[in-house]
Amino acid sequence: MNQEPQQESVNSGQLVYHKIGGLIRRYRKDKGLKLLDLSGVTGIKSAMLSKIENGRMLPTIPTLFTIIQKLGIKPETFFAELSAENDFPGYLHMPKASYTAYEKEESAVGFEYHSVFEHSFENGAFQLSILTLHPGAHRPAVTTAAYELVFVLSGNLQYQLEDRVFELTEGDSIFFDGNIPHVPIHTQKNTVQLLVMYFFAESSK
Repeated sequence: MNQEPQQESVNSGQLVYHKIGGLIRRYRKDKGLKLLDLSGVTGIKSAMLSKIENGRMLPTIPTLFTIIQKLGIKPETFFAELSAENDFPGYLHMPKASYTAYEKEESAVGFEYHSVFEHSFENGAFQLSILTLHPGAHRPAVTTAAYELVFVLSGNLQYQLEDRVFELTEGDSIFFDGNIPHVPIHTQKNTVQLLVMYFFAESSK
């Protein structure tokens, strides 16, 4: 049985997965809908929708198509914005100017994310980002449906994993299951920069 062309493009892994949540959020806001409104029409819990929009969870294909349909978006339009170049010439040069700014949590204060590199494969994706924490940065603890590697490029901070707090200084790193509630704690007056790598696996649920 032949698949729909749009679903083939999803399964091929040639999509920039980290953009999915941001696109959904943009289309939802364009429609003037709140998360609870979208939850009502899709039957998907608002907590899950929030995680998807914040890039903390990759939706399954049926879930993604349900959201797209209820938002009234043509699949070809949505997936065209997610397409990534497949050709690899043996190297990639990524000037700083090419880094893409993006938002994870709307409620976060002083969190500045830039995507450096992302790669999709058959059953998931990984994304490399630089996270800049400005003085006074704060947000609640979150969970992510991915493994995370955090490397401190500059500055020092505390990193909380559930009920444990780790002291991190320049050159330190921490690797953890993103399903553990986590949050960087920045109380200094200087700016902190982190290199963050997310390892996503497509949900089988």
